Amino acid sequence: MIKFGPSGNSVAFSEAGFSKSEDSALWVKNKGLSCFEYSFGRGVSLSDERAISIGKAFSDAGVEISVHAPYYINFANPEDEMAEKSYMYIMQSAQKVKIMGGKRVVFHPASQGKMKREQAVDLTEERLKILRDKIYENGFDDLIFCPETMGKIGQIGTVEEITRFCKIDKIYIPAVDFGHINARECGSLKTEKDFLDRLEYMVAELGYEKMKNFHIHFSKIEYSAKGEVRHLTFEDNHYGPNFEPLAAALKKLNLEPFIICESAGTQDIDAVKMQQIYFN
Repeated sequence: MIKFGPSGNSVAFSEAGFSKSEDSALWVKNKGLSCFEYSFGRGVSLSDERAISIGKAFSDAGVEISVHAPYYINFANPEDEMAEKSYMYIMQSAQKVKIMGGKRVVFHPASQGKMKREQAVDLTEERLKILRDKIYENGFDDLIFCPETMGKIGQIGTVEEITRFCKIDKIYIPAVDFGHINARECGSLKTEKDFLDRLEYMVAELGYEKMKNFHIHFSKIEYSAKGEVRHLTFEDNHYGPNFEPLAAALKKLNLEPFIICESAGTQDIDAVKMQQIYFN
């Protein structure tokens, strides 16, 4: 079943007097949405007690929760010590989402830095194989780990690179951020065919079963020659991408992903708009 929801809490959530993540569950449910992404972007500091409390609120509301691991993960860092920290951030995120009753950990794979592109991609792949082993060793192989397509030219995370990483093991399923793809390719996603080309490639490479319930991030994003600049709202009419052609492509391929809206401050409102577009 396809699911729609926001990443984090919107401006309207705060303006309504809410602040606790437990309140997000009913907020999302009352908007007719069915999933929510909790961000550990700046580090995993949530206590187990709070994780249990948040998980119960979302379970009671019937809203499925995923988490985004810290943004500074970089599996192409040449220093092994720094790679160990990236493994730790993923393990911490996995532990918390499991307590919350969620199943998905989304993460940024790597940055190229001063390395040659292929060297950075190769190193990321090798580190993700080590991560796979750690996931199994720690009993987290009942979860899904989603490397994300990235929006800046200097980041590792093209459609092809993420597809390659997801061939490593069944625990890896793509997080396809179409705003990121559009930004790094300077406005490439306009028509239904543009979206179909990317999705059909991934289905052909990874198989329908792995892609059927994959993960999506969607927002309009301002970009420059170097890729992503900043997230926008659906009110923007310049940068895109628009959701309508993606909705048509998903229906054509019979895909039913988690769709998380990352609009800047209007993520719940725009998630509702996406759901209306899809079902109308």
